Amino acid sequence: MRILLTGGSGFLGSHLCPLLLKEGHHVTIVSRQPMKIFTRYDGMVRALRRLTDLTIDDHFDAVINLSGEGIADQPWTHPRKLALYTSRVNFTEELVDWMRRTPKPPKVLLSGSAIGWYGVQGAEILDEDSTGQEEFTHHLCHDWEKAALAAGKLGVRVCLLRTGVVLARKGGMLRRMLPVFGLNLGGRLGDGEQWMSWIGLQDWLSAVMFLLADERLQGPFNLTSPQPVSNAEFTEVMAHTLKRRAFLHVPGTMLRLLMGEMSVLMLGSQRVLPSRLLSAGFSFRTPELQKALETELGMSGT
Repeated sequence: MRILLTGGSGFLGSHLCPLLLKEGHHVTIVSRQPMKIFTRYDGMVRALRRLTDLTIDDHFDAVINLSGEGIADQPWTHPRKLALYTSRVNFTEELVDWMRRTPKPPKVLLSGSAIGWYGVQGAEILDEDSTGQEEFTHHLCHDWEKAALAAGKLGVRVCLLRTGVVLARKGGMLRRMLPVFGLNLGGRLGDGEQWMSWIGLQDWLSAVMFLLADERLQGPFNLTSPQPVSNAEFTEVMAHTLKRRAFLHVPGTMLRLLMGEMSVLMLGSQRVLPSRLLSAGFSFRTPELQKALETELGMSGT
């Protein structure tokens, strides 16, 4: 297939692009550093600097939209919230607007979202039929998804990727945690009872390819393991896997003081299940946390 990938130089996109190429797809990436992308993939990828470089004559069979500023990269000041919003919602609106103008829209749009759509909901079990809480992450993801769903009016099959915490050695939360745990400085955050909905990178990639291929599937999908864990359990399993101690405790009040509203990413509880993926027949390679950590850290023979 001819695939347009936005956010292709980010954490998830940079892992997805090589897989798409390996599967024989032709990939075009929108990136602020097109020459870097072109060089990285030895000219096998077409790279554009901005969406406006697309013309109405460009045709793609599929679009995978992963664009967006890092949600945990900077404190959530008002300017930062605006950047998070525009890089997701406005960008997706521009993308769909291009689809309206092109004579032949893509058959499918896989568009990024996050389990932040649900907001903080304690120990309540959440799936794609659950409602969201009125807070910043919900409004951000709601508007992001709404912008993508507008492509459905053009006959485009739209899948929304409500992604949880993605575990990978070279990116995301795990990359930040490894040095801390390596020094025996790991520990639970707050009371440790908050639920963490995670997914191994390899399962995330497989889920995206699964949704890309199955023409029957559309709507929201939780890209999370079917076995979410509490923060305390995550800490224990992480320490055990790395053969390190994790006896420290970071009080919730300290995190709120240091991180402000963004502390919800550490302390907020979301117990999310991938009900629609499982119903569609998707099989997780590493549904258990320890197995996923071993796989992503290269500590197992799988």
